Formats: sequence, structure tokens, C-alpha cells
Amino acid sequence: MQKLGIGAMTICAVASLAMSFSAVAQAPARNAWDGVFTADQATQGKAAYDNKCSICHGAELLGQEMAPPLSGGLFLGNWSGQSLNDLFARIKTTMPASDPGSMSSAETAMITAYILSFNQFPAGTTPLPTDEAGLSTINLTAEKPAGK
Repeated sequence: MQKLGIGAMTICAVASLAMSFSAVAQAPARNAWDGVFTADQATQGKAAYDNKCSICHGAELLGQEMAPPLSGGLFLGNWSGQSLNDLFARIKTTMPASDPGSMSSAETAMITAYILSFNQFPAGTTPLPTDEAGLSTINLTAEKPAGK
């Protein structure tokens, strides 16, 4: 077995540290409490939700039979700590149950904005992104961070 010299150990330590910083740098930089959708987007999302989602998830987003709630503590507990891209991707690829994957990215963003609005997240001035890169930078937390 070959022994590693001081130089090789230093390189390994620096590489390990760089990987740690890389993981931190990829963490969501914003939070859903930062106003990551517009009020108009949420209003349009309500119309899309009523048309495509309410039959299973209910008008009050409480879920029915096999459809999980999209509001309240159970919903927030299930999604807290994940990026909005995780929620967006779930909706886009699996909904509506009768025609999975049929919604456009814009329609999915509007519905996601409506779900956030219904759950009392604040609207902002910039529409919710429709791309994975933009959505992955936004974290969803159940509790409002201090100072927000």
C-alpha cells in the first residue's frame, strides 16, 4: 500500500472542502416567504386550479379521498425544506390525474402561485419562474423566517 505524502493529503482536504462549499452554494438562495410570485399569477392560477385540480383536491385545497391536501399543516409539513422546483415538478409531471403531464410550464407556475397564495405566502413583483434553474433557488418552509 502506498503512503500519501503531505501534498496529496492537502489536495484531498482542499477538494473535500471545495465540495462542501459547492453543496452550500447550491442551496436555495430565496424562500417562498420572499414574495416569489405575483398576485396576478395567483389569480390566473385560481382559474386554472378550479378547472384542472379542484375536482380532486377540493375548492378549499383540503384534498379528497386519494388526493392529498394542498393547504394547511399537512401540506406544508410534506413540502417544507424542499425547493419549489420539487413541488412544481410533481404538479407538472403527475397532474391532473386524468391527464398527467398535460399542463404547460406557465399553467403549472400559475397553479403553484395560487397554492402558495392560498397558504398565505406573500405575493411579490416578479412572477414565479417556470424553469428548473429558477425554481430550484427558492426554498419552501412552513414557518416564516425571522425578519420576513
